Amino acid sequence: MERASGVLMHVSSLPNQQGIGTFGKSAFQFVDFLNRTKQRYWQILPLTTTSYGDSPYQSFSAFAGNTHFIDFERLQEQGWLAAEDYQSVNFGDDHSKVDYGLIFYARRPILEKAVQNFLAADGQNSETFKVFYSENAFWLNDFCDYMAIKESFDLKPWYEWDEPIRLREAQALEEYREKLENERMYHAVTQFFFFQQWMDLKEYANQQNVLIIGDMPIYVSGDSVEMWCTPQYFKVDDMNLPTVVAGCPPDAFTDEGQWWGNPIYNWDYMKEDNYQWWVTRLKESLKLYDYVRIDHFRGFESFWQIPKDATSARSGEWAQGPSIELFKTLKEQLGEVNIIAEDLGFMTDEVIVMREYTGFPGMKILQFGFSGMDSVDLPHNYDRNTIAYVGTHDNQTGLGWYHSAGEGQQRQCESYLHKKENETIAQALNRGIAASPSHTAIYTMQDLLELGDEARMNRPNTLGGNWDWRMSDSAITENLENWLRDLSETYFRAHH
Repeated sequence: MERASGVLMHVSSLPNQQGIGTFGKSAFQFVDFLNRTKQRYWQILPLTTTSYGDSPYQSFSAFAGNTHFIDFERLQEQGWLAAEDYQSVNFGDDHSKVDYGLIFYARRPILEKAVQNFLAADGQNSETFKVFYSENAFWLNDFCDYMAIKESFDLKPWYEWDEPIRLREAQALEEYREKLENERMYHAVTQFFFFQQWMDLKEYANQQNVLIIGDMPIYVSGDSVEMWCTPQYFKVDDMNLPTVVAGCPPDAFTDEGQWWGNPIYNWDYMKEDNYQWWVTRLKESLKLYDYVRIDHFRGFESFWQIPKDATSARSGEWAQGPSIELFKTLKEQLGEVNIIAEDLGFMTDEVIVMREYTGFPGMKILQFGFSGMDSVDLPHNYDRNTIAYVGTHDNQTGLGWYHSAGEGQQRQCESYLHKKENETIAQALNRGIAASPSHTAIYTMQDLLELGDEARMNRPNTLGGNWDWRMSDSAITENLENWLRDLSETYFRAHH
């Protein structure tokens, strides 16, 4: 990666009148903003479906897209909707937050209408739809089954369905597919809309010299099509239920550790299969993104597994992952791939050896640097092959961190960064990563807008009130653009 910079903001945070950010006009305008300020990268969070808790890291499928991001104006331009189908619908009065509960119900009838119009025009027999379906059938068929059946059971997870269909008995599958043919088609067509709109947006970004950094969660959700269709890839009992779940041990942030609840991979089985599921998953991700950030990268070396009935993550233990062997296989089958390793958390020599073997850049978090000691998270210690952040979506905003820091940390921060009198703390923090040796600096949009923790994206290990921040229509000003462009040029990160 050349010396450059970019901005982290999820699609859901874009402004519009549809309750949540979409692949519509404001997404294209955001790309223009990145281009004008000479940024090279737009980093986003996973584009997969969200479920209970609204987290993009807990999805019904490792491959399917989040249909909340389908833009209604663009469907109208294609003739699948009329303006009156969506313009007077209430998607929430507070445009600074996503109301997931409201949009879950408000958006569905509109998408159903668009699908009806698409099918009435014989869209399912169009060449573009047929090509999309055949290229994605390997995951799309199972996903359509899963979602249609799940909805027929009032959205309950697969392990609460009737036994014949829970265990995927052939006759039960056939009966449900026949009974739910219309519902299956709804999910197929909305996935078509999603991928068509996303690829148009990505193509536009690339034309504007902006590359997309996407995010791939290491784990899948327990309530997922993968667990239902391919339980052999996970550590499960004879009822296909997980015997252990994922999390992380107690650390400086959490006394009890974190209990994530995701099923754990059966790495022995995956090895016998030559890691084909991972090869496919990464190959598909690299169609969607120019770079893939793999979340919880250290989990490939060793991971924290917790007995499924444990009441705390403290009860877990470290278990061995596939480590370098997996990445050898990926390289053999896919060649050199653009991956960023999210190597935060408890690091060991073995994890560092694995990351250095791959050559993937790791991550540095400036917030973590101000402990009163010489920290690896202070920019003078950054290696060139790293991505520098003030904080990620899991951290406080720069301003929020500063306000909650102790006086000693605040003094060290201001002194280390040589904070100028006419400079805000958020600007000084962003300048700190811009000036660093890291080949890439990624600013969060919240830090560019100098927002506090009211704009924080996620508080790990908490449920509710996360993932909902949205930027206002008028947030990006000429002053901000001039400042960001100047920052990029001063520290030789400007991309032309």
